[in-house]
Amino acid sequence: MKIREIASGLHFPEGPIAMDDGSILLVEIAGGTLTRVSADGKVQRLVELGGGPNGAALAPDGSVIICNNGGMQFTSLDDGTLRPGHEPADYSGGRIERVDLATKRVERLFDAVEGERLKGPNDIVFDKHGGFYFTDLGKARPHNLDWGGVFYAPGIRAEPKAVAYPVMTANGVALSPDGATLYYAETEGARLWAFDIESPGCVRREPWPSMQGGRLVAAAPGGQYQRFDSMAVDVLGNLYIGTLLHGGITIISPDGLICKHLPLPDRYPTNMCFGGPDMRTLYVTLSASGRLIAIDDWPVPGLRLN
Repeated sequence: MKIREIASGLHFPEGPIAMDDGSILLVEIAGGTLTRVSADGKVQRLVELGGGPNGAALAPDGSVIICNNGGMQFTSLDDGTLRPGHEPADYSGGRIERVDLATKRVERLFDAVEGERLKGPNDIVFDKHGGFYFTDLGKARPHNLDWGGVFYAPGIRAEPKAVAYPVMTANGVALSPDGATLYYAETEGARLWAFDIESPGCVRREPWPSMQGGRLVAAAPGGQYQRFDSMAVDVLGNLYIGTLLHGGITIISPDGLICKHLPLPDRYPTNMCFGGPDMRTLYVTLSASGRLIAIDDWPVPGLRLN
């Protein structure tokens, strides 16, 4: 495996989107921006969003929908890397935003679901119907924390609803290739959960003792000292999960029976996406060190997103 570094000097990058022109759109959580990285590594900060832009996805109309967590505390470590932490003093509230790439206009779509304020929106995926699922990680403080959840909006400006709430530290979210299964990654327990989708935004719930109606696919496959972050999916339905602290990508089969770990040179490989003409380039945000890398000639093509 050969790692190709595309860009460095990014401020805790996340939410990569592979564009048709070979560039990568991503967000910088610590910098509060939506950023474009060209194929030759040039970094262009397109929009100042503020707060903590955490996840991003292309909408059917060509705009970018942003999960903004409202901000996080960051600590600079002795090796020059960044470590994310608790809710900051200037926390601006969780929200879902839309960026028009042509005009650079930022629009706040909503900051609450069913009357409950969003705490730390994290990751997002569109379905084939034009709606999107998104997660809320919650928010942590030194002595307490807020619950998160999994939500669905049937359209860009449609009223969102809860799919699973309350949930502990819901992070990455993904759909199976046939669109029939919704997955989310739980950060603190390093667990992968699944729901069978009955109709857009409606899922079948497992009975007690499932904590939120989800089906447990895999739990902390690498043991202690790891956390799960965001996800990508290949054409076979395998889940690629950014794995924190262990520093790599955990690859889990849809049935949870096969788990592999790909080590990477960073404590916080937070997110990834597939791109390239044949979807065999895996782009990964190495957030602690502020880098975007690519792994070419991946053996299994990635799933093209809706």
